[in-house]
Amino acid sequence: MSPPPLLELRGVCKRYGPVEALSGVDFKINPHEIIGLLGDNGAGKSTLIKLMSGVAQADEGTILANGKEVTLNSRRESERLGIETIYQDTALVDTMSITRNIFMGRELTNSIGLMQHGKMHAIALDVLKSAVHIGGIEDPRQMVGELSGGQKQAVAIARAVYFKRLMLLLDEPTSALAVRATEALLQYIRELKGEGVSSVLVTHNLYHAFQVCDRFVVMSHGKKMCDVPKEEMTLEELTECVVMA
Repeated sequence: MSPPPLLELRGVCKRYGPVEALSGVDFKINPHEIIGLLGDNGAGKSTLIKLMSGVAQADEGTILANGKEVTLNSRRESERLGIETIYQDTALVDTMSITRNIFMGRELTNSIGLMQHGKMHAIALDVLKSAVHIGGIEDPRQMVGELSGGQKQAVAIARAVYFKRLMLLLDEPTSALAVRATEALLQYIRELKGEGVSSVLVTHNLYHAFQVCDRFVVMSHGKKMCDVPKEEMTLEELTECVVMA
């Protein structure tokens, strides 16, 4: 018997005034899986990511984690379920150091509540060097605003790796990256899958999706139009599915 999905949304709906951003959508994230969440602008992809990350709440529908019904009313609740969201802009603070960004809101403190800066710096450096193999960073005290787009993405992934996330939600993470940084990011996602981390990749680049994803979910106007394993679809068929949705 196969294990239940890490996260499952059943019949979720989300409205913004008269606009129905999601209409009865079913979506699931299985263990050891990379999912390509695809569709044109306004398809509902980002809204779905917001529901799973706790930033927005569904008006209707059910959410289950490991087969048990849960609520996702905040980022903190999504984090407790092992979900980390990486946005296009990485949601990092440019005026803070790499270390502070990795531990933001989850700082290590001693018995009297003082932050353990040395310990956090050491952990940050170890994660950056060993987990995501980021290049060009020698000191985690460096300000995030000094980093390239690819380095910022690596810092965001390092944060997820350290806090042992089970699921990564990546909302258009490659759109502002150069070719080399994009390839590095896709490789990170592959490596994390091998370590038991499932990912949802939102992208307009179908070639990137076809490189790394095990399953494709295509959305259009708030509805799920297609949900198919990679082995059952060619890149040309996937392109046609997205274009015709």
